[in-house]
Amino acid sequence: MRKLIDLTIKDPAKLENAVQRAREQNIIIPTFEQMINPRLIPDAITRQLEGVGLWDLNPLNLFRINWHNEAKESGGKFAGVNYLVLPKELTGIDARIVILLGKWFPTGAHKVGAAYACLVPRLVTGQFDPTTQKAVWPSTGNYCRGGAYDSTLLACDSIAILPEGMSKERFDWLAGVAGETIKTPGSESNVKEIFDKCWELRNSGQELSIFNQFDEFGNYLWHYEVTSRAMMEALEETMGAGDRFRATISNTGSGGTIACGDYMKEQFPLSKIVASEALQCPTLLNNGFGAHRIEGIGDKHVPWIHNAKNTDVVTAIDDCAPMALIRLFNEPTGQEYLVSQGVSRDLVDNLHLLGISSVANVLAAIKTAKYYEMDGKDVMITMATDSMEMYQSRLAELTEEAGEFTAMDAAAAYHRYMLGETTDNMQELSYVDRKRIHNLKYFTWVEQQGKTYEEIQAQWYDPEYWSSIHHSMDEIDDLIDAFNERTGLLQKL
Repeated sequence: MRKLIDLTIKDPAKLENAVQRAREQNIIIPTFEQMINPRLIPDAITRQLEGVGLWDLNPLNLFRINWHNEAKESGGKFAGVNYLVLPKELTGIDARIVILLGKWFPTGAHKVGAAYACLVPRLVTGQFDPTTQKAVWPSTGNYCRGGAYDSTLLACDSIAILPEGMSKERFDWLAGVAGETIKTPGSESNVKEIFDKCWELRNSGQELSIFNQFDEFGNYLWHYEVTSRAMMEALEETMGAGDRFRATISNTGSGGTIACGDYMKEQFPLSKIVASEALQCPTLLNNGFGAHRIEGIGDKHVPWIHNAKNTDVVTAIDDCAPMALIRLFNEPTGQEYLVSQGVSRDLVDNLHLLGISSVANVLAAIKTAKYYEMDGKDVMITMATDSMEMYQSRLAELTEEAGEFTAMDAAAAYHRYMLGETTDNMQELSYVDRKRIHNLKYFTWVEQQGKTYEEIQAQWYDPEYWSSIHHSMDEIDDLIDAFNERTGLLQKL
């Protein structure tokens, strides 16, 4: 069977270094199964979390890398999956949109989980030595934050790489967590510049391990195994008799989160996988390029880990829409307008839990519902990668650019961008369309990043290529259990 995640122990000495470092720093590593079901976490660890803040740089917070954290800034334990259900009063469509909330992860974004799933397999196999190597996290935002955070909790040095045009809050936070932060030219769409910096670091002679979210199958695996199970739990609580699950919607970004769609389609074979991107950079829609303001969904390429053959629909969202809607959702005048339109106060008070890309996901869901003429029995699911916590400076910038947000602005934003969302700039993909998107990988990954012709062909033609990833979780968990046993820390709880 093809192995897309290398789990061989190549250097026992490096593995022993990692075990010793974990023992010294009192680091116990959670399994995937514990991230899926926190009830499996030892009670002694759960009790200790009562005195730990959600974002604290404490190894215990490794056990908070899941969708079940109690919605508390400090001292929270584990509860149900965190999600909202967006009703017709807000969205204008009969179909319901369920949106998972990344706010209640450490760092305030679920990318901390994807980064964990890339680093830990190398750590527990001795492929990464925390005593000599640095972990490099190239990203357009939250992934490098998650990687730097995970590295600190796992006692590793880190380098965060992200475009200089990202929000001020990201850089301010990274300054206190990452060992080094490198700003690359451009903004959201300038992914190649990040890749170029990675090659520069590879050739620098430093002891590095680069965890590129766009080609790391640990990213895919974490969402396929962990996020999708959280989706299923949310649906079980939300759907009633006669309801139909219709679609999984995700900005493409690194290609990791959309892996949930592969799992969800296995459970609901008639459901759709919808990939969304910015209209100002419509790479999947029409091989386009450009710059945009939907932070966190870097583009102008197709991620290596995006299973394009299983994608049904592409939507493109005008970045003016989420930028207007974050003002509607977060400024007092906008909030009061929504209440006046029948949106419940409780929901309005929770809309700050949706960051910019989260709003774009909601708009893609609305487009999908209108395209497929969904009704009140139809349910879709998407996710809020982060909240507005990292974008307060963007609200200030928008006020400076456009002035005070008035009631008329609120009405215009709501009716134009939410209720007025249309089915333009989207495509239902044929076999040929999907292959066109897949073939775009060649120019980035084979020509520039060292992947092989044989593997890009296997991604399309080998029926077991993508399913082979799904067999890795149990093996990784066995390696984590063995690692924890060697440190001896669990036995001392």
